[in-house]
Amino acid sequence: MTASFKTPKILVLSLAIMLGLALSCSNAHAQSGNTAVVAGGCFWCVESDFESVRGVREAVSGYTGGTVANPTYKQVTRGGTGHYEAVQIQFNPNQVSYAQLMQLFFRSVDPTDAGGQFCDRGSSYRTAIFYANESQRQAAEAAKAEAQRALGRQIVTPILPLQTFYPAEEYHQDYYRGRSRVVTRFGIKRQADAYKAYRQACGRDQRVQQLWGNNAPFIGH
Repeated sequence: MTASFKTPKILVLSLAIMLGLALSCSNAHAQSGNTAVVAGGCFWCVESDFESVRGVREAVSGYTGGTVANPTYKQVTRGGTGHYEAVQIQFNPNQVSYAQLMQLFFRSVDPTDAGGQFCDRGSSYRTAIFYANESQRQAAEAAKAEAQRALGRQIVTPILPLQTFYPAEEYHQDYYRGRSRVVTRFGIKRQADAYKAYRQACGRDQRVQQLWGNNAPFIGH
């Protein structure tokens, strides 16, 4: 009697485990297909830009491309980790495609600058695209070629295999609309006001507009 009751329970448990693994694999595949990872200088600005795009569910500031696990902001900006300041963009492909996001990305940065972005200099502030699969790589390469033709200048932004993405510290997330008061070189300000002052002083919008003119999609974000 005992054995006859155990067998169905084992079968049910086995089926549940198999179903869970199948769903997990399916979700992982969907996540990689509906996520773009880019580096465009200050991740506050990239996050602000792309969270304004219809179809983008969320943009998360973080670090990727390097060799140090779980890096901190100080480690990354000091150099030596190999990481870029990057943003993970989660999107609805029924509303915006990966290819469209890549076109927007190139027109939101200075892809001719190999030493950083705008006032932020150093390897952690360089531009890059990190692809999760062959489809993303091809779309990123096509967007890069199209942007280079449109700009008429050499684009130095590398297209690299995606590595582990480490979300940045909580205080960096949604900094552009934060309400906490912080001490900055502009004085004590709310995060949102400090962000606006930083973006203006760094010359991001001015340089992007100089390069892309009316094709720059995020001026003033």
